[in-house]
Amino acid sequence: MTQQVDVLVIGGGVVGICAAHFLQEQGREVTVVEKDEVCAGSSYGNAGLIVPSHSVPLAEPGVIAQGLRWMFDPDSPFYIKWRWDRDLMAWLWQFRKASTMRRVRQAMPLLRDMHLESFRLYEALAAELDFAFGHEGRLLLCKTEQGMESVHEEAELMQEIGIEVEMIDAQQAQQRAEVVELDCVGGAFYAQDAHLDPARLVRSLAARCVERGVQLNEKTEVLGFGKQGRRIQVVETTRGDFAADEVVLCSGAWSPGVGRGLGLSLPVQPAKGYSVTVHKPDPCPEVPLMMVEARVGTTPMGDKLRFAGTLELAGMDTSINRRRVAAIVNAVPRYVPAWTPDALELIEVWRGLRPCTPDGLPFLGRPRDYDNLTVAAGHAMVGVSLGAVTGTVIARVVQGEEPGFDLSLCNVDRFG
Repeated sequence: MTQQVDVLVIGGGVVGICAAHFLQEQGREVTVVEKDEVCAGSSYGNAGLIVPSHSVPLAEPGVIAQGLRWMFDPDSPFYIKWRWDRDLMAWLWQFRKASTMRRVRQAMPLLRDMHLESFRLYEALAAELDFAFGHEGRLLLCKTEQGMESVHEEAELMQEIGIEVEMIDAQQAQQRAEVVELDCVGGAFYAQDAHLDPARLVRSLAARCVERGVQLNEKTEVLGFGKQGRRIQVVETTRGDFAADEVVLCSGAWSPGVGRGLGLSLPVQPAKGYSVTVHKPDPCPEVPLMMVEARVGTTPMGDKLRFAGTLELAGMDTSINRRRVAAIVNAVPRYVPAWTPDALELIEVWRGLRPCTPDGLPFLGRPRDYDNLTVAAGHAMVGVSLGAVTGTVIARVVQGEEPGFDLSLCNVDRFG
């Protein structure tokens, strides 16, 4: 038996649930299908940051060279698990082509505007839902003068597009951190950044959507599609078929596999990241910290503190590499001496797959061959930061309205 629905959202992560919320606000009847449980993927254990300061795409000059230098070091912040894989080879080639300053500068204003709009939307949601939203900015800490130079270079790029940033010395960094002693030579402070608990965000927003009529189908995996002309007629799943007027594909790292059933080329590499969540130590600053050379971030989340980091291109491998977890934990006391592993009470070690496109920008909009499909995938490490604004863009596209942003750089067909 086929169930007739209005809008079918494929994916129950931050993007899918934000899309359901804003579509519902537009008066649409929404059904969500999720192959696992809501917030089971990379939306669950990430750093929970809203980062206008991160308006430089992942594909920037020097990243590939740095990755190759780190490739044989399994403790490094960026690790490529080498394998003879055609998709990986093609992705790396496209990544290299996209890693130019010209393309970076093209992308920065779009990312800036989307991050800032997401901040505004989350701030409004935080007035109604409790997801540990905080707006204390973000403090970058450097151990070396080389680290300071890299932070200063990026700060100059951010200032060019109007992002507020203050370069600070060790004493000023200590004043920002207040209650905990730091060991650094200085860093930078980004006042417009914010943070939240991503699991609480997605789950509380999903619960509200269900209360207001969204049909949520967990443990429901997409198997295939029935198509006619330029329209998707039926979405076939493990729990029956859905005939939808509109379909939204936002399945994170699993989007390319789902998209192949529609003939879509979505070159996304899953980048495994890790986090370690502990009971919040006393004392603990409320401002998130970024430990620059180690590429480890710390985020306070209510009564918890989360350390997050690493980027590992290892395919769809979800195993936990304990050396990489140890690298995160051992890096922390280099910057905050009191936070030794023995002094922290562990809650959870987590890993997840962040969906990375070759140019560091998401696929967002309608593919050229379909009139009732919207794609939102490939948000890399900023899925939470761009989740809310992506939800509003999806709602506008489905409604046939202008998306509110020039999405030409996010064209779904740009690699196909």
